[in-house]
Amino acid sequence: MRAILASLLLAAMANQPAPAQVPVAEEIGSWRLGCMTDRMTDRAACQLRHRDWVERPGAGPTNGAGLALEIQDRGGRLVPVVTARDLGLDGAARGLLALAGRLQMRLGSAPMFEMACGLEGRSLFCFPNPGDAARVERELATADRLLVRVSGLGGTGGSAEPTEIRLDRTRDAMAAYRRHVPPGTAQPMPGGNDLWELLGRMGRIFQ
Repeated sequence: MRAILASLLLAAMANQPAPAQVPVAEEIGSWRLGCMTDRMTDRAACQLRHRDWVERPGAGPTNGAGLALEIQDRGGRLVPVVTARDLGLDGAARGLLALAGRLQMRLGSAPMFEMACGLEGRSLFCFPNPGDAARVERELATADRLLVRVSGLGGTGGSAEPTEIRLDRTRDAMAAYRRHVPPGTAQPMPGGNDLWELLGRMGRIFQ
């Protein structure tokens, strides 16, 4: 059954339209902040992304879409999120992380925590559990480095050496994000149709 779902996922991603990209408007330490404002609502949708990749495009066992490090508002908390945006056929294997993948992350010398992965539109997002969000937000603001390990489908093995990313002026970057996106006003970036909905429709064809 998992093999069938994986095949359907690859097919669904190959036929999705590409959403708009977010322009980079400001660099803050190791972070890049880009925002777009909805002219109808005057609400800002922002992307705060680290300048370095967790895994570069074309690298790793998937040889496809890269994994980026972002800071996002999740449940009112600014937390680290590992993303693979705008997945197409060449990066569809990343979507398998949503089926059976997991991430481990460590901020500075704080204890490690695990991150769940899921698909939102055509993009993959891996983020901390809600119960960890408050302490992860505090640790992120002061950490000078981050370790992350990807395992499961679409990633490396569970014993692989973690990727280290240096962090600079993270607190300032978080404050800049909040000036554009106050708590409770975050909205998702533009995306395509939900892939899980498409998989459900396609799966019913084979029943």
